[in-house]
Amino acid sequence: MLTYNWIASGRVQGVGFRYYTYTIANKYELNGWVRNLPDGSVEIMLQGSRDRVEGLRKYLMRGNMFIKVRGLSERIVEEREYTSFEIKY
Repeated sequence: MLTYNWIASGRVQGVGFRYYTYTIANKYELNGWVRNLPDGSVEIMLQGSRDRVEGLRKYLMRGNMFIKVRGLSERIVEEREYTSFEIKY
């Protein structure tokens, strides 16, 4: 299974973005985690089928009245297997 590492930029801290990501990732049965970074961006580590990962991407890019993702960089990494999705603090 592939592991995707995303960095989301834009208005993604202080607006519920981690919880939003957590909720949608669980809806799509994805595993991994989400955490804030010191530079104001958010890092997301994901494991799941490409279709489900793309489903999450669409939700994140759509955002809501508070969340505005301006960029979402992606790279595929070798990572251990995750069994759930969590918010890291």
